[in-house]
Amino acid sequence: MLYAVSHTTNYSYTDSVSLCHNLVHLRPRAAPRQTCLQSYMLVEPEPRALEHDHDYFGNPIALFTLQEPHKRLSITVKHRIEVKPRAPLELSDSPSWEQVRDQLEVDRTSDALAAYQFAFDSHYVKRNGQLAAYAEPSFPPGRPLLVAVMDLTGRIHREFRYDSKATTLATPLGEVLEHRHGVCQDFAHLQIGCLRSLGLAARYISGYLLSKPPPGRERLVGVDASHAWVSVYCPHIGWIEFDPTNNLIPSDEHITIAWGRDYDDISPIKGVILGGGRHSMSVSVDVAPVT
Repeated sequence: MLYAVSHTTNYSYTDSVSLCHNLVHLRPRAAPRQTCLQSYMLVEPEPRALEHDHDYFGNPIALFTLQEPHKRLSITVKHRIEVKPRAPLELSDSPSWEQVRDQLEVDRTSDALAAYQFAFDSHYVKRNGQLAAYAEPSFPPGRPLLVAVMDLTGRIHREFRYDSKATTLATPLGEVLEHRHGVCQDFAHLQIGCLRSLGLAARYISGYLLSKPPPGRERLVGVDASHAWVSVYCPHIGWIEFDPTNNLIPSDEHITIAWGRDYDDISPIKGVILGGGRHSMSVSVDVAPVT
C-alpha cells in the first residue's frame, strides 16, 4: 500500500512567546516493511535553527528554535510512505512465554540485549502485581508466547471501552485497569505493563491507522488521528506487533512513525517556551491511500 500522509499541529497563545525550543517525532522511521519515499516539514514562523537527527531508539527527530516573538505556531508534515503486508505468521510456532522470559535474563546477544531494555519500568508504564494478575489468564504454563499475547490483545479489546474523554496523559494505569475506559494510548500502555510485569519485553509504537468511512459515505479529509499499538520480542522470530484497540496483528494499514518504551519517549511534539500565557492546540491528520 502507498499512502499520502498529512499532519498539521497549530498552537495559538494569548500572549507572545519570546523563545521556544522544540523536539518533534513526526517523520516516519525505517521499518522492515515500510519505506518513506518522500518527507517534508514546514514550520511557521520559520525557525532560527532547524536540525534533523535521530534519537536513542533510531527514530527520526527534528529540533528547532524560534527566537522571534510569536502568538501562533504551525507545524506541518507531509509524507509518501509504502507499507508492505506482513508475511503469514503461525503464532503457535513461537516458544513458550516462560522460555522467552527466562532467556531474556541470560541471553547476551546483541538482539536480546537491545530487547531487554524494554522489559523494565518507564515513565508511564510501571510493573506491578495488578497488571501481572490481569495478564495471567492469557498466560497459562507452557502456552506459546505469541498465542498468549494475541489472547491478551483480544481480552483488552473486549473488556475495555474506547472513550476519548475518560483519560488524560496523567491518568495512572491503575485507574485505566479499574475503570476499563480509555484510548489507544492507554490500551497500548496497559498491554505493555502486563507483558513487562510478567518479565517480557514490549515496546510502544506510534503512527497512523488507515480509517475507512461508513458504507455509502465519502471519506472526510483531516479527521484521522494518530494511533498507538505495541510489539513484543520473541527470540528467533523478532518483534511482533499487536493492536489491542482493534484486536489484530498490524499489516499494511498501520504506518509506523516511531517506537520507544512508552509515549514519553516519542511524543509527537515536546518543547519549552518562554511566555505565551494560555494556549490552545488543534491537530489535523489525513491518511489517504494513493492509487
